[in-house]
Amino acid sequence: MNYIQIAIDGPAGAGKSTIAKLIAEHLNYIYIDSGAMYRAITLKAIKLGIDLEDERMYDFVKDTKFKFLNGTLFMDDVDVSHDIRENNVSNNVSLVSSYFFVRKELVRAQQILAKNHNVVMDGRDIGYKVLPDAKYKFYLTASIKKRAERRNIDNLERNIKSNLEVIEKEIERRDFLDTTRKYSPLKAADDAVIIDTSDLTIDQVVKLITEKIMEDEKNGF
Repeated sequence: MNYIQIAIDGPAGAGKSTIAKLIAEHLNYIYIDSGAMYRAITLKAIKLGIDLEDERMYDFVKDTKFKFLNGTLFMDDVDVSHDIRENNVSNNVSLVSSYFFVRKELVRAQQILAKNHNVVMDGRDIGYKVLPDAKYKFYLTASIKKRAERRNIDNLERNIKSNLEVIEKEIERRDFLDTTRKYSPLKAADDAVIIDTSDLTIDQVVKLITEKIMEDEKNGF
């Protein structure tokens, strides 16, 4: 059986995780949030009390187990979906995800998860690194201001302390780190469809992507 892989990339706050999850639900595919896996490793590193700036301390990654159940991430059989959204994780995940060893291990884990299922996977290097042969590739972006507003609302809904001006600066800093890191920087795959979500609702983006996929599959493309 030929399984279908849908890769959705984009910067922080572009709405890719929410949109990818809804697309997966709509198509009855498995949703894999690769960014949540990097956040989970960051959370684990913080809890272990290691020096986050010492890449040699991340050997624990290869023994870490991941499972997605109804869009919820379990790390080592523990639901970490709330804790990985805390500010201390958000502020350190770009550093942790810049390490070659961390990326190598998580890319391997992501490819295994996507091997035997129809999947929607979102992240920052999915289309050109993790799933380079994905049948559908999309790159979602939006202005920094709009992304900060979305993250602020998301934080407040999760009862996480939030400040819009601080978030804007954090997103700007994270964009710089993600796009300039040495290993697998944030970028669109050459064959990805680029969608600016600044003036679109989540439902509009989901409709746009799912209709394209369903039409292509119907016509046998």
